[in-house]
Amino acid sequence: MTAPFIAIVADDLTGSGDTAVQFVRVGWRTQLSVGRATQALADPCASRAEVIAVTTHSRALSADEAGRVVSEDVAALRAAGIKRLYKKVDSTLRGPFLAEIDAARRAWRDDAIAVVCPAFPATGRSLQEGVLYVEGRPVTETSAATDPVTPVNESHVPTLLAAAHVGQESGESAAALAARIEAAGEIVVVDATNDEEMDKLARAIALLGERALPVGSGGLAAPLARLWAEADSQGAVVVVVTSQHSSARAQADSVADSGAQVWAPTLQELANEPSWKSYCQEAVEMARQAAPKSIWLLKAPEGSLPELDSDAVAARLGELAARLVVECEAAGVVATGGDGASAVLDALGAGGIALVDEVTGGMPLGTLTGGPVAGLPVVTKAGGFGSPDVLMRAVKAVRERRFSV
Repeated sequence: MTAPFIAIVADDLTGSGDTAVQFVRVGWRTQLSVGRATQALADPCASRAEVIAVTTHSRALSADEAGRVVSEDVAALRAAGIKRLYKKVDSTLRGPFLAEIDAARRAWRDDAIAVVCPAFPATGRSLQEGVLYVEGRPVTETSAATDPVTPVNESHVPTLLAAAHVGQESGESAAALAARIEAAGEIVVVDATNDEEMDKLARAIALLGERALPVGSGGLAAPLARLWAEADSQGAVVVVVTSQHSSARAQADSVADSGAQVWAPTLQELANEPSWKSYCQEAVEMARQAAPKSIWLLKAPEGSLPELDSDAVAARLGELAARLVVECEAAGVVATGGDGASAVLDALGAGGIALVDEVTGGMPLGTLTGGPVAGLPVVTKAGGFGSPDVLMRAVKAVRERRFSV
C-alpha cells in the first residue's frame, strides 16, 4: 500500500474534520477517519489519500493515557511512511494539552520542535503575548472555563505548556521568525492575531522542514496546506498576455515588477519566420538556465503590421509558451486574452480544461485534458477586467494548490 504523505492527529472527530477540510480546499486527496491510526491505515481508502486524518478520542482522557494514545498513533504513522505531521488541538485549549503535544513531539523525531499556535482568526481566536483570546476575551473568561469535562484554567499558553514564547515582530521575515523559533526550545508557542501573521508563521514552519511539528487548529492548517502544496510544485509558471486592454497591460506590468523573466518580442520579430525561430530558441535556452519556481512572462507587443494580425500574434506566443512548458517542464500556465488562451491550448494539443476552482470571479482554474501535458494546471482570463495584481494571484493559485493526477 502507498502511504499518505501528510497525517493529521486530532483529539476529537469534529476537530479532525475542520482541519482536514483545509487540505481538501487546496486539492489534497484527503481521508477523514473516525478512528485511530491503525484503523485508518488499514482502510483501503487510505492508499488513495495524500492526507489522512486520524482521531485519538483523547480529549477527556487522563494526561498519561492521552500521551500513550498519541505516541502510539504518531509512531504508527511514521512507520507507515508519513512525511509531514500536523497535531490538531482544541482552539480553546481543552484537553490534556501538554501531554499530547509532548508525546507527539517525542514520537515524531528526536530533534522535533513543537511549534504551537491554536489561533484561528476566522473564528475569533487569536494569540497575543502568549494569551489565547476568544472574541477579544481571554479563554478563561469564556464558557471553556466551565466545560464540564475539560475545564480550561489557564489562558497563557506558554505557562500551560511550560514552554518558550515567541512574539511576531512587524516587518520580520519568515526566515528570521524560523530562526528565533529554532533557537527557543523543544516546545515553542508563537503569537498570531490575524491571517497575515498565520501565513508568516506557516512559512517559518515550512522553512524548518520535517523537524517542525506544527500544533494548532484549522487556522494554522489552512496556510500550511497551501505551502506544503507549493513545496511540491516544481518548474516555472508561464504567464501569457495577448490582450491589448489597459487592464491586462497593467497586470502584465505587475508580473514583470515581481521579478519575472519577460519575453516581449517586437512585431518585426513575430512577423519574420527566421527571426522568430531564433527568438524562440534563445528563450528556451535562457529558460533552461532559470532558477526553480520562476515566473516567465510572454507579452504581445502593442500596434500592428499589415502582415501580422492579432490571431497570428497569439499563435506565435502560444507556440513559444508550449515549447517552454514541454521542453522546460513548466509547472503551469496563466493566459489572459481569449485569443492567447486558445492559442496556448491549441499549441499544447489540449482538448479542454477540467475545472477545479476559480482564482476570482471570471478566472477559472483547472487542468488540461488531452495532449502531451494533460494534467498541467491552467488559469484563463479575459483581458478587460481585474485589479493590477490579479495575474500574480493566479500564479499563486497555481503554486499553492495540489493538482492530483
